[in-house]
Amino acid sequence: MVETIQLDVATGSFQALAAGAPGAPLVLVLHGFPDAPPTFATLLGELAARGYRAVAPWARGYAPSPLDGPYDVETLAADVLAMCDALAPDGDHVHLLGHDWGAAVTYTACALAPARFGPSVTLSVPHPLAFLRSVTRTAQVLRSWYMFLFQVPGAEQLAAARDFALIDRLWRTWSPGYVLPAALRADVHACLRESWPAPLLYYRAMFRPFGEAMRRLRPTTGIARRLTVPILYLHGMDDGCIAPSAARGAERYFAGEYRAELVESAGHFLAAECPDEIAARTAAWLRGQ
Repeated sequence: MVETIQLDVATGSFQALAAGAPGAPLVLVLHGFPDAPPTFATLLGELAARGYRAVAPWARGYAPSPLDGPYDVETLAADVLAMCDALAPDGDHVHLLGHDWGAAVTYTACALAPARFGPSVTLSVPHPLAFLRSVTRTAQVLRSWYMFLFQVPGAEQLAAARDFALIDRLWRTWSPGYVLPAALRADVHACLRESWPAPLLYYRAMFRPFGEAMRRLRPTTGIARRLTVPILYLHGMDDGCIAPSAARGAERYFAGEYRAELVESAGHFLAAECPDEIAARTAAWLRGQ
């Protein structure tokens, strides 16, 4: 059974969906753009059935969680660490499962506080430095057109026009073999409507302020640190947002165990498309298989 819980933590008051027995090993599930926890509900149930406590918070900038920024990955990682302290106050290892922006936050949190996390999973977005290499060296730059669009003044109005028609287009393009059920589409739209334009501002925080963005790319700070937390990376073969090849060479950014696997007949939104398979692969990885 999936329930709604409130997480009052040091960095704010966050709402979350949760499934599984309190006290079971914790998997903190982090959503991305343009998404919300309701599309992860089946995955939460699948993880609970495998013996985990799965909790999926609405991220900063997504109602009903705090809408105020900043939205840089270090601030978002600080939210995650505060949730870990609230959900696992005895210091037990927390497992992260992050999709899209949630994957970027997973890499960052694991870089900043590796002792806090056990084996974790990222979906659909490779290590940020691998992704940056792919954008500057391959046709990935064409797939990432929306990131550049969101830098332009007025993009907020364009993306929200006609009841978020652009957002619906992204879902169709990024997961071409999947149709988001009407009820979940309504949940995502309602969340975006109450949150806008905060979810779009994540993309502006990637580059602004420029000096801070460059600092995060240094080898001794932030996301540029080689990760010691074991990471399983899953990517849909039919992903229309990020090509599977974008993860090529990502192993250089990991000092700990790293495994990359493709998911056949799946696109970008893996948790919604094949929750049972993602839960099975996640549980096997967490058990060391």
